[in-house]
Amino acid sequence: MTTGADLLGLSPVMPVVVLDDAEDAVPTARALLAGGIGVIELTLRTPAALASIERIAAEVPEIVIGAGTVTAPEHAKQAADAGAKFLVTPGCTDSVLDAAFETGLPFLPGASTVSEAMRLAERGLTALKFFPAEASGGVAYLKSIGGPLPGLKFCPTGGITVKTAPGYLALSNVGCIGGSWLTPKDALAAKDFGKIEAFAAEASKL
Repeated sequence: MTTGADLLGLSPVMPVVVLDDAEDAVPTARALLAGGIGVIELTLRTPAALASIERIAAEVPEIVIGAGTVTAPEHAKQAADAGAKFLVTPGCTDSVLDAAFETGLPFLPGASTVSEAMRLAERGLTALKFFPAEASGGVAYLKSIGGPLPGLKFCPTGGITVKTAPGYLALSNVGCIGGSWLTPKDALAAKDFGKIEAFAAEASKL
C-alpha cells in the first residue's frame, strides 16, 4: 500500500473508531478482522488514541491501522511514530497537508466543497475523504460532482449508516465509505466484541 487510492480498495467500509481505553484497542482490531474488515481509521479524538495505535500496530499486524482526525501538523508525525500506516484528515490546511506529505505515509485529505477538492487535486491528491458526508449533501452531491471532477475518488464519512451505505458505494466516484456504526460506544463500554465482529461481517459484504 503506497497511495491514497490503494486505501480506497482495502474494504467497502473503513471503520471510524473512537477509543477511550487503550485496553480495548487489540480486541477491537481482532473483532473487526474476524468479521472480514482489514483496515481501521482510529481517530485522534481521545487521550488513548496514540497508545491504541501503538498496540494495534504491534499486536495485530494483519490489520492496516491508520490515524484519523489529523487536524494539526504535529498529529501527523505523532501518528506515524505510533505505527500508523496511513492518515486521514477531516479537512485540510496547508500546514496539515505539508506535515502529512512529510511522513511519507499515504493519506486521505478531507474535502467538502468542489474548490477544496480541486485544490487537493492540484497537489496531486486524487483519493479524498468527503466529510461530513450526509450534512454536505450526501449521495446527490457526490453524484453531481462526478462529471466535472472525473479524476477524483472519495471515501465519504459522516452520518452514513448500514442502510444508506449501498447508495454511496454504487457511485462511480466512491471507493469506500467510512462508518462509525461498526464500533458503537455501547458495545465498547460493554466489551461486547462479538457485536463488533457481527457488524464487521455485515459491513464486509456491502
